[in-house]
Amino acid sequence: MGNCHSSPDTQPTRPAQRRSVAPAQATPTIPKSISPPRYAPSNQDAWAPPPYSAQNVADPVSTDSPYAFLREFDTIFLVDDSTSMAGSRWREAEDAIAAIAPICTQYDGDGIDIYFLNHKSPARGPAGGGYNHVCDARGVREIFQSVQPRGATPVGRRLHQILGPYMRDLERLAARGEEAASVKPLNIIVITDGVFTDDAESVVVQVARQLDLPGLQTVPWQVGIQFFQVGDDPAASLYLQTLDDELEKRTGNDGLRDIVDTVLARRPREVFGCRRDSQVCAWCRESKV
Repeated sequence: MGNCHSSPDTQPTRPAQRRSVAPAQATPTIPKSISPPRYAPSNQDAWAPPPYSAQNVADPVSTDSPYAFLREFDTIFLVDDSTSMAGSRWREAEDAIAAIAPICTQYDGDGIDIYFLNHKSPARGPAGGGYNHVCDARGVREIFQSVQPRGATPVGRRLHQILGPYMRDLERLAARGEEAASVKPLNIIVITDGVFTDDAESVVVQVARQLDLPGLQTVPWQVGIQFFQVGDDPAASLYLQTLDDELEKRTGNDGLRDIVDTVLARRPREVFGCRRDSQVCAWCRESKV
């Protein structure tokens, strides 16, 4: 990642020692708590993000802040821009991300990356269809104003496009005998209102299995996928909760790594209310980068 901006992923300047996911109106209420993950496939996709890299993180503003863990993760927002998200749900998603972007930037100067399920940014730069290094509410709102919700809900396909390059990067490190800990853990926050129109379960299961391969030497929180629901569709709530609680049982994968967390919410202030994992926070405090 590199300097903050709100434009499509063109070719930003990057720090020499780090590869990472590259892509105002009234100030929204800042969420009281944000949560990291509980705990992070195959052919290169044309819309995939750029390579990930060894972390070299600047000193945070405060190691005692409840948001200090953000410095340990690359944060990606994957936004449902299907037809059903139009109207108030679209505004809820925009408000939530506009509120969190400045907080993330305070602890990681690279800002956040924003991807949509259907919309792709005009430039087919290294990040492939995303918006990278978004650092403030104004940048978030400019992006949302350029996107019109329409289409299906292909969460599985988009997760595959984002996670594929990340997993291949971990595999390359393993092949060279290097530890995955040199790559920043990835926190993907999916904001959606409904049941997916493709097979996201298989993508999640494949990644969870790969992360536990002995050669990769990944940390328990290497990849986290957090689903946050906007709206109150009961069928969607049940589906998202199943992804969180029943995936191991439904797929018959005993001991499957838990990389999914779900928060059922309607208002932006609730979106980041998921509980913080003690293991992750302990790691953040001890690393003191």
